[in-house]
Amino acid sequence: MAFRDGDGWVYCTCGHRHWGLHGAAGLLLIRLDMSEPHVLLQLRAAWTHGGGTWALPGGALDSHEDSIAAAKREAQEEAGIEESKFLVRDVFSDDHGPWRYDTVIAHAHGEIGAFAANAESDDLQWVALSSVGSFELHAGLAGAWPQLHERVLSTL
Repeated sequence: MAFRDGDGWVYCTCGHRHWGLHGAAGLLLIRLDMSEPHVLLQLRAAWTHGGGTWALPGGALDSHEDSIAAAKREAQEEAGIEESKFLVRDVFSDDHGPWRYDTVIAHAHGEIGAFAANAESDDLQWVALSSVGSFELHAGLAGAWPQLHERVLSTL
């Protein structure tokens, strides 16, 4: 079994360059104990792919991981989120042929202690679900957000 063999760039059938030799995944964490649902957004560090934009904690899948395992690992590495603090509800796939990004939708009930746990995160914020689209989102998240937003609503 390979340990960390997913880092690297690939091109999809549309000619776009994507991070993750085996695809990528991220955690869309929804906090349900506030006046309205809030989503945890990560401000990507300037040196990262899509730096300076808001995204989800996430990254490349390794060959031995499924999307849920990868999203959990990345959320721990980038935002210090322990998997015992949330419940996975759904997975949304943005499929680009030979490459895809899976968004793992999960629910949390209360403060989970998220923080910028490594150099890939400049900030983390809980953002009202209705306000996510007003942020300067990473291109991949911005493109998927209309469909992803509908999928999130169906999990509430």
